[in-house]
Amino acid sequence: MSPEQAAPCRHRGAPPEGVVAQVVKLIRTIGEDRAFLKSRGLSPEEYRLALPVAIEQMRGQSSASNRERRAFLGLMLDHLVASCAIDGYTPPEYGSDTVYRLSIAELGDVAIIQKGCPDGKHSSVAWSVPDWAVEAYLWWLCPSLKNDPGWHVSAGVKRLRTEFFSERPDALDGVIFHNGTCGTDHRPCPKMRHAVRIGGADVPPPCIWALPKRADGPDYNWNGARTLRFPAIFLSAFGLTPSHAPLYTGYVGFKQSPSGSRTTITSRFGPGKTTTSRSS
Repeated sequence: MSPEQAAPCRHRGAPPEGVVAQVVKLIRTIGEDRAFLKSRGLSPEEYRLALPVAIEQMRGQSSASNRERRAFLGLMLDHLVASCAIDGYTPPEYGSDTVYRLSIAELGDVAIIQKGCPDGKHSSVAWSVPDWAVEAYLWWLCPSLKNDPGWHVSAGVKRLRTEFFSERPDALDGVIFHNGTCGTDHRPCPKMRHAVRIGGADVPPPCIWALPKRADGPDYNWNGARTLRFPAIFLSAFGLTPSHAPLYTGYVGFKQSPSGSRTTITSRFGPGKTTTSRSS
């Protein structure tokens, strides 16, 4: 099953590889067109030297900064407080790890670890679970349109599987994939009928997956038996009742054998609506 099946949404208008290759060829061809460059006040040598810097600058301008990610996450958590899903939260201090401490009277303190796109090593490996957390979640805020969301989630979970079977003492309870792109024309969401108004935008419920527990081997949550408490609390802020929350909460499962490890990722986005990706 393809990695794109790890999430229920697809990007609208993501360029195919053939088109990208044509654009790359065009950019290179411009560097050989002396007449065109001269009309723009550039020499071929200047174009060649400036191109890598220009591309890097464009990448920096188009990608979401940490400040923008924090702003979106802050709006989401403010909504959880306003809807009485949680009692409050403590944001991370400047310069520290981006871990939010959510206070929930009926559950305890939940850790939200803010990260960027999950396929990056930093976003899937560089984290630690606080001692105070009764449940801990990695929240991937990924605006990238280069690949579909499922591809990003699958890549991140593959790194998490390595961490799961490592000697590190801590373990996550779940992962969340959600940012300001979700529910827009760029990333249509099949859960929009449950969207709420946050920060002037219609925001759909997030994609949440429960991760396995190390004590549950050898089929670590392969059939999605693990139940977490925070997803239902979170989804209540989008009008979903506790009985409906499991229909919108996915799961990740691992299997380990002498021949290697396997992964299953199942997303749920409504009654009878699921999508699954499995990989080795």
